[in-house]
Order: sequence, then C-alpha cells, then structure tokens
Amino acid sequence: SFFSAFTGNSRPLAMKFVSLFQTTSSALKGAIQLGITHTVGSLSQKPERDVLLQDFEVVESIFFPCEGSNLTPAHHYGDFRFKTYAPIAFRYFREMFGIRPDDYMYSLCNESLIELSNSGASGSLFYVSSDDEYIIKTVQHKEAEFLQKLLPGYFMNLNQNKRTLLPKFYGLYCVQAGGKNIRIAVMNNLLPSAVRMHLKYDLKGSTYKRRASAKEREKTVPTYKDLDFMQDMPDGLLLEGDKFTAVCKTIQRDCLLLQSFKIMDYSLLVGIHNLDQACQEQASEEAVAGAMDQRRPQGQKSLYSTAIEAIQAETGNMGPLDTEDKTGGIPARNSKGERLLVYIGIIDILQSYRLVKKLEHSWKALVHDGDTVSVHRPGFYAERFQKFMCSTVFRKVSSKTSPCKKRRAVTHGPMRRAGGPPLSTQTSSTSNPLPLLQHQISSDTREDTEGDNGKKWKSNSSNFIYIALLIQLKCNTKCFTTVKNIIRINRENPSLPSSI
Repeated sequence: SFFSAFTGNSRPLAMKFVSLFQTTSSALKGAIQLGITHTVGSLSQKPERDVLLQDFEVVESIFFPCEGSNLTPAHHYGDFRFKTYAPIAFRYFREMFGIRPDDYMYSLCNESLIELSNSGASGSLFYVSSDDEYIIKTVQHKEAEFLQKLLPGYFMNLNQNKRTLLPKFYGLYCVQAGGKNIRIAVMNNLLPSAVRMHLKYDLKGSTYKRRASAKEREKTVPTYKDLDFMQDMPDGLLLEGDKFTAVCKTIQRDCLLLQSFKIMDYSLLVGIHNLDQACQEQASEEAVAGAMDQRRPQGQKSLYSTAIEAIQAETGNMGPLDTEDKTGGIPARNSKGERLLVYIGIIDILQSYRLVKKLEHSWKALVHDGDTVSVHRPGFYAERFQKFMCSTVFRKVSSKTSPCKKRRAVTHGPMRRAGGPPLSTQTSSTSNPLPLLQHQISSDTREDTEGDNGKKWKSNSSNFIYIALLIQLKCNTKCFTTVKNIIRINRENPSLPSSI
C-alpha cells in the first residue's frame, strides 16, 4: 500500500510519526505534487466569484489509485487520498498576492521538491520549491484545525493590510494513506536559499532555556536563540530611521492581530547575510559574478513576500533599493559597521493559548520566573515580544553613529583656515562648552544636505554658533579672521547681517 511505501512493513506503527516517513520522502513529495496539480487544475475550471463564509469550511477530497482513474493519472506511490481545505478561499489569497494558478502549479510541481535538512523543533518536515519561492511544511492535526478556524480572520486582515510579517498561507492540504494523515501547509519562503545566511536566530523575547543546544551548534548554519543573540550582538541590528520605524510598526500591528486570536509562543525568524564578509569570501572574479545570481529568480513571483516588501508600506517611499537588495533583505549594519541584509518573518503562529498551554505556563511559573518562560498569556507575550524586538534586536541608527552621516559630516567640515589645522583642532585646547558646541556644529553642518528648504537658515545658524563660541571663549583677532572666512562661504545669503 501507499502507507507501506512510506514506512516499510518492518517498522512498528507506534514509532514517531515523522520518523516513519524520513526514508521515503520521495513518495510523499510525489503524492503532494500529484494532488496539487489536480486540485489547482480543477479549481481553474470553476468561475471566479466572491468568497463566502461557508467557503472557509469546505474540504474537497480526491482518491488516487496507483493504476489511475478517469480523473487521476497512474503512479507508483501506492493508493492515497488527497484533501484540499478551503480551495476557493486559498485561491483568493493567492490572487491577492499576485500568484497565477499556472505559476503556482509550475513552481511546486514542475521539478522535484527539495527537502531541507533542518527540521523544526516539533519534528515537522520542510520542503522548498525548486525556484525557492515556496515552503511546504508538515503540520500537526491541531495546527491544521486551528488554521482552518483562523481563515475568516486571516481573510479580513489580508484585505485590510497585505504588508505583514505574518506567514502567508497559500494552501492547506492532507495526504491520507494507511489510516494516517499527513497535513501540509504551503507558505512563502522567508530565507532565500541563494543567499548565504551567516547567522540565523529564532527569537521569542523570553530568556528561559533560550540558548541553542550543543547539538544545534554543530550544524553548518545553527539556529541560535534569544540569549545567544544578546551575547553575540549586544548592540543589536542597526537600522536607518525609516526602516526601524517601519519594522516596529509592522511588528506592533501583527502582534495586535495575534493577540486578538489568542495566539502565543510565536517567534521572529531572523536570517543575517553579511555583505562585507561575503565580499571577503568571494575573492575571485568568478565568485563575484556568482554573487550576482543571488538576486531572486526571474519570472512571476508573489507580492509582498520579502522582508523589505512586508515593511515598506509603513514609510511610503523608502527610496530606490540597491542592487544588493534584490533578494528582499532589509539593509542594516552591526556594531562593527559591517553591511548586512536582514531577512525576517514571524513564524509558528498556530499555537493558541489552550488548556494545555495554560497548564504548561502554570507549571513552569512555579519553578522559574513566570515572566521569562516562552509560554505565556497572549497579551503579555505580545507586549514582551514587541519590546524585545524594538529595543534589543533592532535599534535605530543615531545621527552620531550613522556611517552615511559620518561621511557627510566629513565632506562638509570641519573648516580649515589658511595654512592651519582644522578649526575644531585649533580650539580643542580650550575647555568649557567646546565639545557640546562642536557636536552642535557638526549636526547643523549635516543638516545642510537635507534639502533646499531651510538650507540657508540652517547654514546661517552654523555661522552664528561659531561666532557665539568665539565670543564666549574670548578669542583673538586671528579667530575672528577665521570666522570671516567661514561667513564668506555663505555670502550669497542676503539675510546674513553685514555688521558681523
């Protein structure tokens, strides 16, 4: 039978479900592709219409005998039944993200699915489509059941806002054979395989047992946890102001939605690609040419599926993306100033605060600090999650530490007098308010580049600050000569008092 093809007759049925299927993954992949091909094809024959409430509860089923039938092709996977949950609703979701039926079917079924070696903590199996666009994950019965209940609210949220870090579900299916059910969900792929992830974190905002195990650390690309992040990156990931605001607002909005559904124990998956480290690794010209292939594969792709697309709407026009950002990473820097591309998304949202979770939290709270454990009531969990992400993980680049603004400040200042050192060096020997004033001067100089509106006023402000500084320090005639040189730069400004 089909089930025997997966498990082998010698394996006891009491073994863990996922381990039964690890040796015959090709049979499962083949069954999934046959089922999706049929369901997408048959769905295309149905007329387009609005989604109705009852559409969320529909389950369609088709039997695949190995010898084939009038509706199904012959195959060598053994007899199985394929179920499709809420086909009309998921068709709408896919259309919302710009996914055409033929492209969806081609991505998932044209070539063999690729099994990922790193299974989840729950023992789930993960597959990625050959074009790197979709992830297929096996889910437990309770998770599939919970997702079905979520669909109406999920539908409403997507209509209101397509920009979200929440998983984007494109389909929910079930392969049934030998009395067993393998439920799978098709989602967007957060971490593109073509981009090397130098670091990867699974972050919840809790600290109790939130450190990667020794076994996990032995992997080529381990998935680290909260305590590891706090130790490795104490200064966090540095984002420019607009992107920091966009990330935090998106997380806040998503957490509010998850809280309303009484969902907890979710994580933020963070993948970090270090561009400077990658450049060092790509020493030869061939390697650099190969790096250009890291951009997203050509062809029709789903909308709003990358990290930068998920947050971009929050700040409107965030400016043109660099060529480095073709894969959808969020530009960032670490405390060393190294350039990073950060890929993020909220995962594991199918955990509701049911009785089992309440008991788990109560037990852990008796032994440990209840506020540090990952399992917690949804409201507290959401608040702690937001605070950790927007104060520990992501931090706003201040004007003092921004590498771009540093370069700008160097370009415009400090001013030199003829044959002498910079003005800041000249006056550095004097104590009192100089350091603070120097910071104000450099800040105002930076602001010179921010646009024509108000430019003259801000430049004028710099001149008056210099004058006030020199008067306060009781400088000599040579100092005033320096001031005159500075003022001469902005002499086209008619508002500058001639008496000075």
